[in-house]
Amino acid sequence: MLMAAGALAGCVAGPGVRLSSRQAAAFRPEKLREMGAAIEAATREGLLPGGVLWLEHRGVEFHGAYGRRALVPRALPAHGDTIYDVASLTKVLATAPSIVLLAERGHVDLAAPVKNYLPEFAGPQRDAITVRHLLTHTSGLRPGIALTGWTNAAGAITAACSEIPRSAPDAQFVYSDINYILLGEIVRRGSGVSLDEFTRREFYGPLGMEDTGFLPAERIGPRVAPTTVSGGGVLRGVVHDPTARQMGGVAGHAGLFSTAPDIARFARMLVGQGELDGVRVFQPESVRRMTSVQTPATLAARRGLGWDVDTGYSAPRGELFPKGSYGHTGWTGTSLWIDPASQSFVVFLCNRNHPKEGTSVTALRRQLGTLGAAALRGADFNGTAAEPARP
Repeated sequence: MLMAAGALAGCVAGPGVRLSSRQAAAFRPEKLREMGAAIEAATREGLLPGGVLWLEHRGVEFHGAYGRRALVPRALPAHGDTIYDVASLTKVLATAPSIVLLAERGHVDLAAPVKNYLPEFAGPQRDAITVRHLLTHTSGLRPGIALTGWTNAAGAITAACSEIPRSAPDAQFVYSDINYILLGEIVRRGSGVSLDEFTRREFYGPLGMEDTGFLPAERIGPRVAPTTVSGGGVLRGVVHDPTARQMGGVAGHAGLFSTAPDIARFARMLVGQGELDGVRVFQPESVRRMTSVQTPATLAARRGLGWDVDTGYSAPRGELFPKGSYGHTGWTGTSLWIDPASQSFVVFLCNRNHPKEGTSVTALRRQLGTLGAAALRGADFNGTAAEPARP
């Protein structure tokens, strides 16, 4: 059931969808209905308990909450301000932006070896790995570290710095949490404060993202959507990712919690080339560097600095958004896809691993991306998009 859909005054677009005249001028109501129906169908199939959708086009928004945010220990409805564990969206809403901002200020050189910032990350097989390689997942490091042999954030950094690459830098694309564990530590050492403090100070506070941050358990109460059952209880306000959890909840690869309205503000800032409501957090060139292709032409996978452009993880792009668009996904079922050309984006948040693991929302992400693009009035996706610039 659609719980909320933006401003309710205006024309009725059909069962469960009511649009203002401004919304009706921006969106095709039949496609909005199809988006809601797709989420509800996935909920009935048991793929997820529910979720929150946000579609925006040239400053006009449509948003809805569907199904439940919790099933156990008791059923609770999803709301537009439900706070979700966004999992790997941490990489692009916290870690990569922090590195790029430090680079903008001259504190980090993206082309410099990682060992310049983490001296313990040294050795013949690591010396050639740069900060850019970590950002683009072309370092050659494997996907993740083992959960044994360390007990806290410092131990995780030690384990990550002792990793031996499986391939040479730029030889292949391998999506790796290790890359972002290392980047999170570079943020801490480069800024002198923890990743959670840096992001709160530089991004979430200035952008008015009041419900976004790490370690939210004490301040959010029942608004948070729980994830899996662990240790006999339901994880609520505690990061789902086991590596980030063992690191204490603040990590470069996972640990962030947020809402659809907050993520929409961040996306709107990127569409605005680093500025939102008169507040500038990036120079336009920094946004371009983050969101354009930064991987070598020899690789089929195309990534920006953190952001996915065209890889096997690009399901939220759907079938219509051009390859000049960009986005990211999170293990818990979260996704964000942005098309700067049409000034549009699709946010979808859910907790698909509640109360149990094993479901997939990949097909739903693709469907929502396709329908979201189709819903936009005045956007033409029939032409072939120009290939985004490489470094």
